[in-house]
Amino acid sequence: MNLISPTGVEVNIGETLQPDEYIGMCRREILDKYIRDRAIEYGAEIVNGLVTAIDVPEGHKTNEEPYTLHYQEFVEGSSAGVAKTMDVDVIVGADGANSRVAKAMDAGLYNFAIAFQERIKISEEKMEFYEEMAEMYVGDDVSPDFYGWVFPKYDHVGVGTGTVVNRPAIKQYQKAIRDRAGDKIAGGKIIKVEAHPIPEHYRPRRVQGRIALVGDAAGYVTKCSGEGIYFAAKSGRMAAEEIVAIMKGGSRLPTQAEIEDTYIAKYDKLYGPTYAVLDILQKVFYSNNGAREAFVELCNSKYVQQVTFDSYLYKRVQGNNPLDDIKLLGETIGCLIKGYANAKPDAEFSNPIESQKRLG
Repeated sequence: MNLISPTGVEVNIGETLQPDEYIGMCRREILDKYIRDRAIEYGAEIVNGLVTAIDVPEGHKTNEEPYTLHYQEFVEGSSAGVAKTMDVDVIVGADGANSRVAKAMDAGLYNFAIAFQERIKISEEKMEFYEEMAEMYVGDDVSPDFYGWVFPKYDHVGVGTGTVVNRPAIKQYQKAIRDRAGDKIAGGKIIKVEAHPIPEHYRPRRVQGRIALVGDAAGYVTKCSGEGIYFAAKSGRMAAEEIVAIMKGGSRLPTQAEIEDTYIAKYDKLYGPTYAVLDILQKVFYSNNGAREAFVELCNSKYVQQVTFDSYLYKRVQGNNPLDDIKLLGETIGCLIKGYANAKPDAEFSNPIESQKRLG
């Protein structure tokens, strides 16, 4: 994986990976089908439909009155589907950043980034470069608070960027990442355009009564890397396992306190430190071009690469060598001083109203 600074300095940040370690890339259309098919294989009853409303009983936190799902079930020959309802005892909301479940349970607002990506089909010759290569570009031209990327997607590449603080300029930043990639994607054909909101932090309330949120619906996306797929899958499994255990074979229903004391408590203990550290790193190194130059230079360090990839691959904050940590602190200060001295100033922008908008 190459990391490219605002001035074009490139660093290969995958040199410490072992032969059996790799950064996986996926196409959601393939992954999602695989997960859905496996759920069916394990006994899940699949409904092909769209939830339109959820009736939440007023006293659902203290009583066992069921929730009612209203949905349109898709059927052959019908464009609108057939309106149906379903009564359920427990809801696990895994329906993304714009979660209808979160709105129904009053999970609260959260800030969000816009991630924009173009799938681009490039020539086989150009694609050879990306067979074992992913690229991350930093600079205020591609994002004022995140990074731009070129990621391989089997027979094409995903080219994109994201931002929280200047969302209206996302297409400007998208053009910039295409320009930065330059000849490596030149002549490519855009085959798909994708744009999604990305949560910036946990929802204020992840459990209400017998309704629990997981994945993007809960706000489980890490800063700095923007990763969400692993945490979506892990939180979904943890929530399901804990709720099933509490229900004792369907003989009783879980309470809000029980879900919070098991699923939420265990998830936060496992991954809370990871979210906190990556939040700090994003604020320090993605805030201006000087810090971005310093970040790229620091990534030349084998110790930084080892800690970074171990933390990424195994989802735990790494770094257990006090002497190397002290040395790294000195290097960080030095790189920041050098970066601020050499980097061009960030372009100014003003976007006070849009930057305050939240997802409900």
